Amino acid sequence: MTQALIPPGTPETPQLMELRREVRDFLVAERDSGRFTPGVDSWITGWDPDFSQRLADRGWVGMTIPTAYEGHGRTFVERFVVTEELIAAGAPVAAHWVADRQAAPSLLRFGTEEQKQYFLPRIAAGECFFAIGMSEPDSGSDLASVRTKARQVDGGWKVNGTKVWTSGAHASEAFFVLARTSPLDPAHRHAGLSQFIVDLGSDGVQVRPIISMTGQHHFNEVHLDDVFVPDARVLGDIGGGWHQVTSELSYERSGPERFLCTFPLFREQARYAASHPERRADPDLGRAFSRLRGLHHMSRAVNAAVERGENADTAAAVVKVLGTTFEGDLIEEVHMSDAVGEGNPLLDAGLLQRPGFTLRGGTNEVLLGVIARGLGLR
Repeated sequence: MTQALIPPGTPETPQLMELRREVRDFLVAERDSGRFTPGVDSWITGWDPDFSQRLADRGWVGMTIPTAYEGHGRTFVERFVVTEELIAAGAPVAAHWVADRQAAPSLLRFGTEEQKQYFLPRIAAGECFFAIGMSEPDSGSDLASVRTKARQVDGGWKVNGTKVWTSGAHASEAFFVLARTSPLDPAHRHAGLSQFIVDLGSDGVQVRPIISMTGQHHFNEVHLDDVFVPDARVLGDIGGGWHQVTSELSYERSGPERFLCTFPLFREQARYAASHPERRADPDLGRAFSRLRGLHHMSRAVNAAVERGENADTAAAVVKVLGTTFEGDLIEEVHMSDAVGEGNPLLDAGLLQRPGFTLRGGTNEVLLGVIARGLGLR
C-alpha cells in the first residue's frame, strides 16, 4: 500500500546540497538587507515582481524550461530544492509562482510551438505572470461542473462565464481558462471541456478584487463577457481540457508550498523553545519536526516521479492532504500553547490564512475520494 501511495525518491547529492546552500545565502542577504520580511503563505500573499526578477536573474525562475526557450534546462529536483528554500524562508514569490509552477510545464506539454516561443522565454525572465481560471462560483471542488462556455466563431472562440479565487489575476498578463466547448453529457461529465489562454487585458474581461479577512488582495473574481480568444490561444486539444487540467494538478498539489507555508512560524517556535528552558522538551516541537521530515521526503518523491514522466496524481493528492493538515495543526498547537510568545506577527498571519490551506487545489475532503479512487478502493 505504501509503495502504491508514494513513488521512489532521489537522494540529495553534493551538487544539490551546494545549490541549497547558495539559495540560503542569497535569502539571508536579501532578508538582512531589508528586501523582504519572512511571511506565512508567501507563495500566495507575497507579490513582489522585483524579487521575482532578482530570482530570474540568478536562473531560479524557469529552471525546467529548456534552453531552446531561453530557460535553464535544469531538473525538477533542482527546482524543488530552490522552491523549498524559498517557501521555507517565507520569501515573496507569488508574482511568478503560477507561471513557473503550472503554466510553463503545461505549455511545454500541450502548447503549440508559437505559444512556447511567445510565453516561455518571458516566464523564465520573470517578466510574464499567469493566473489559473478553474474554480467557479457555486461549484466548490466539482471542477467538472464548470459553466463557463466557449463557442466557436470565425477565427477563434467567444468565452462567457465567471472564474473565482483567481490569485494574482489583477496583476497577471494571462490565465488558463477551463471552459465547456460542447453540451454537458451527464453520463460523461468530463468530456467536452477545453482550455484557453486568455489575455487578461482583453475586451470583455473584468477583474473584481476579493479582499480577504487579512485585508489583503490576492484573490479575484474574473468575469468573461463575450471575450474573443483566437484559435492560436487554444491550449492543447479541443475537448481535451479535463486530461490537461488533471495533469496540471500534480504540479499544484505536491510542491513544498503544501507543507512549508508555516515553516517561518515553526522556526520561531524552535527559537522560542531554545531561549526558554521550560520549552526545550516540548513534544509538539518534536512531532512537528518529524512530520515535516516525512512530508519533505514525500513531496520530493512526487517531484522525482514527475521528472521521470510518471503519473503521480494520487501521490500528489496524498501530499496535499497531509501537508495542509500539518500546516493547520501547527498553527493550532502554537496558538493554544503560546509557543512563540504574545503578539507574534507570523502567528497572527497564520491564524488568518489557515482557513484557505485545505481548500486551495481541491478540498481535502474531495481529495480523500481521489486517493481512494487511485488505490482502487471506490
